[in-house]
Amino acid sequence: MSNVTSEAAPAGEPPFELPPLQRAWYRRRAVVVGAAVAIVLAITVVSDLPQHTSVPQQIQQETTVIQAIHNDANSCLYAASEAFHFYDEETKGTLSSANRADLPGFLTDDQGACSFTNNSIFDLSNIEVPGSAAGNDIGEVVNTVTLWVTSDALAAIEAIMTLTKDPTNTAALSALSSAERLLASDRRAVTHEIGAADKALGGASLPGIGLPSLPAPSASKS
Repeated sequence: MSNVTSEAAPAGEPPFELPPLQRAWYRRRAVVVGAAVAIVLAITVVSDLPQHTSVPQQIQQETTVIQAIHNDANSCLYAASEAFHFYDEETKGTLSSANRADLPGFLTDDQGACSFTNNSIFDLSNIEVPGSAAGNDIGEVVNTVTLWVTSDALAAIEAIMTLTKDPTNTAALSALSSAERLLASDRRAVTHEIGAADKALGGASLPGIGLPSLPAPSASKS
């Protein structure tokens, strides 16, 4: 919730800069899925990796896959950070009157960005990974990031949607607290999975996905 301190970014994960308060750049959806996706296990498409593929080639392949994961998830990463930012400002009483009036629409858009109504999220769950030891680890990254997006972040946003209308709603407060724990847990899992791929490639130092640490600190705390 808004008074929870943001965790330190784990090794391998670059810090996620909170976006400015403005209409998000990704495509907005008028109709979104009404309920959170409970538990999602992505079906990862695995391609055959030729036996002669060198380690540098494998590193390049896994780096390309990681970039694709980030690109497909990015609209939700923005949306989740935006939702927590608005909630933080709302609970502090510092949200502008203009943003308060637009808040239901913003949060509806954020909800859509983290659901399968967003084509990028559907693409995320179907990313193809090489059939190598490192590729298996990156396949787990695909699964975990899909879970972070379509279950953890979506549940958090939907709880925030309720709390901005009913700040003392016990069920929503509990749901948000649970979602925050899962967001942090799955974020750590992604770091571990990328680390395992690094090890399989002899210490490749693959890039991170860039999952934000939520709840993000407000501007007044940074």
